[in-house]
Amino acid sequence: MERPLILVTNDDGITAPGIRNLVSFMNEIGEVVVVAPNSPQSGKGHAITINSTLSYEEVHLDGPQKDFSCSGTPVDCVKMALDKILPRRPDIVVSGINHGANSSINVIYSGTMSAAVEAGVENLPAIGFSLLDFSWEADFTQAKEYIQNIVRKTLENPMPKGIVLNVNIPKLLKEEIKGVKVCKQAHAKWEESFDERVNPHGKKYYWLTGYFNNMDESQDADETALANGYISIVPVKFDLTAYEYMNTLSEVMNFD
Repeated sequence: MERPLILVTNDDGITAPGIRNLVSFMNEIGEVVVVAPNSPQSGKGHAITINSTLSYEEVHLDGPQKDFSCSGTPVDCVKMALDKILPRRPDIVVSGINHGANSSINVIYSGTMSAAVEAGVENLPAIGFSLLDFSWEADFTQAKEYIQNIVRKTLENPMPKGIVLNVNIPKLLKEEIKGVKVCKQAHAKWEESFDERVNPHGKKYYWLTGYFNNMDESQDADETALANGYISIVPVKFDLTAYEYMNTLSEVMNFD
């Protein structure tokens, strides 16, 4: 039986430890092709390159897979892979493993998740993986079996078109992880401010600062699951329509 074709990408860059670990995990499941940014692209969301050119080149890093370094964003990488690089449509797209959380509101800023969502736009199964550890020396192997099982189950049980998975993993040892929970996106946001400074030439500049404000204590929220030692899985879709408000809005906007 033909092994599944797995496209791997990320937003931390093709040499980041997170993606190198993910590639090694996926090599045990299928035929892997990596198309990832040539430099860090964190926080780029669903950005695409439209005002400059794109390029890619094959690089040789580790393992039996093919690796391609792309000059664009994570979404560019998925688009380029589907149009120019892959021999056929992949059976699944996996993005990550991100250095740091993409739970709750972070999903809308995340390049990791935007790559997965772009695959969903193309009606491909896709998963974004994130570990709650920003360290370059983070130990991604603690969640290896969970990551592989989530990918295998997704391959064996196709999701409805347009739905992708946002998987966040707590920073815990394998034996400390309590399991996996399917969750909703927690109601939370960043309370942000800009720290004003002055450079030696007297010109003002700003650093973005702030803190994460979790306003959701419900038991089915991803932040709650993570805080309690569980891996969270949130099904995500790119249709942002607020269906529950459509009828009310129609009445409000009735000009007859």
